[in-house]
Amino acid sequence: MASAAMTTAAITIAAVTIFPGPAQAHAILEDSSPKAGGSVHAGTIDLQFRYNSRVDQGRSRLVLIRPDHKQTPVPIAPGSPPDIIRSHLDLKPGAYVIRWQVLAVDGHITRGDVPFTVTGP
Repeated sequence: MASAAMTTAAITIAAVTIFPGPAQAHAILEDSSPKAGGSVHAGTIDLQFRYNSRVDQGRSRLVLIRPDHKQTPVPIAPGSPPDIIRSHLDLKPGAYVIRWQVLAVDGHITRGDVPFTVTGP
């Protein structure tokens, strides 16, 4: 009986290894500039968001939440690699949030916030 149980276990492990389930490609933010909770100097700010999978840049969105809580859409710069979204902003000192929303290649939408502070020159 122990031999039959071991054989069944070995077959199950082999099946899972050889025939993995469908790959999940939800776009997870891996790195950002500015960093979440970080600070940058006032002036032109280069935004960059790198994900763990390709994203549909045409259907993705960035929104700037200003210190007065007004929300402003941020245009996404064309020509970035398929897993990166870039933009540029001119910002004065204050506490900001970039709210991102991306459509991954698996058809799922993911979203999040990156809060950061802009310091004086």
